[in-house]
Amino acid sequence: MAISRSAAKRHGLPTVVQLRLTPTPVQAEALAAAVLLCNEAATVVSRLAWQHRVFAVVELHRLAYYEVRARVAGLGAQAAVRAIARVTGAYANRRSTKKRAHIFRPHGAVPYNARLLSFNRDARTVSLWTPTSRVIVPYSGRPEDLKAVDTLPRGEADLVCRRGVWLLQVALTLPQPVVRKPVGGFLGVDQGVANLAVTSDRVVLPGPALPGPIGGNGHVRTLRDRRHRQRRRLQKKGTSAARRVLRRLSGREHRMMTDLNHQISKFVVREAERTGRGVALEDLRGIRGRVRAHRFQRRTLHGWAFAQQIAFTRYKAARAGVDFLLVDPAYTSQGCPECGWVARANRPARGWFVCTRCGLAGHADHIAARNIATRGITGWAVINQPHATGLPSARRDRESKPPASAGGS
Repeated sequence: MAISRSAAKRHGLPTVVQLRLTPTPVQAEALAAAVLLCNEAATVVSRLAWQHRVFAVVELHRLAYYEVRARVAGLGAQAAVRAIARVTGAYANRRSTKKRAHIFRPHGAVPYNARLLSFNRDARTVSLWTPTSRVIVPYSGRPEDLKAVDTLPRGEADLVCRRGVWLLQVALTLPQPVVRKPVGGFLGVDQGVANLAVTSDRVVLPGPALPGPIGGNGHVRTLRDRRHRQRRRLQKKGTSAARRVLRRLSGREHRMMTDLNHQISKFVVREAERTGRGVALEDLRGIRGRVRAHRFQRRTLHGWAFAQQIAFTRYKAARAGVDFLLVDPAYTSQGCPECGWVARANRPARGWFVCTRCGLAGHADHIAARNIATRGITGWAVINQPHATGLPSARRDRESKPPASAGGS
């Protein structure tokens, strides 16, 4: 959103806090006009980029800057620059999968940088650019968020209107903690569809270890199935009242799963920090393309938020100074953690593991979590392998690379 990856590596860890704005009706109209204008400008730039197949920021700036300012009345210079940067970011990772130009939603979030907004910390107000003039709007938030905005380096901020409430999501940079050596090994976490997470300590998440009304994984599946049936019924009905209920229910399941993933990742990182261990998870990138699922299971598979859980665990571990590793997921549920025997026959049932060589038996997800923990130890040893130079292998390889040349060869 607001802090580049290189800046985060140099200065610290990125985080985002949310502030609530309280504009007057006139100011709210000006902010709404700014959002519409910026999204319209981004759509214009996106169509130009797609038409000319120009996606690099410098070339796109040369192509689209004067054009977008001429076609979108009231667009400021810096707002045009930010629109071009948004388009570049939109095409950066998804260009190959797109079949047409990217269209920005009229009321989507709009990024503001330091030239478009400024904070008055004493008065608790923020000055925001609009097409007519700047507006000075009071803001509020949690005490810890207000303190963070006052004391930490700030990046960009996203201006969002959510159900009539204006929000400012500000990117901040936290100090970079020192990652401690995992003296106690690694805490392995197996992610799945039936059980969202099972640790190598035999803890099933969500479950009694987590607070809140969610009783377990069966409760989560029941709630999600109920929401699916409710959405399908209302969409089939198609009346204005049904659409009104759909709007009211929109995002509820997403918020529930996001909250669960936050709770799971927080529990895992705290347990690893308490016991002096690192955290190891499976590298599940591309799993949806590799796994063949029955048509009745596709909705469950594609609604599996494993990437979000990995991302939450990664940044929470970085904040706490806990080592984090992604390991190879191949055969973690078919291998025996005691004797190392790998066979499909070790899984007589979906949730059960019995080693055909040594006889070790147990819950399949717990066995997989133990294998993940073992691979975490092995992977950490390889990455931090000592060398005659005194540097770990990963750092040695990084520092041995020649610096990039400013010119051509």
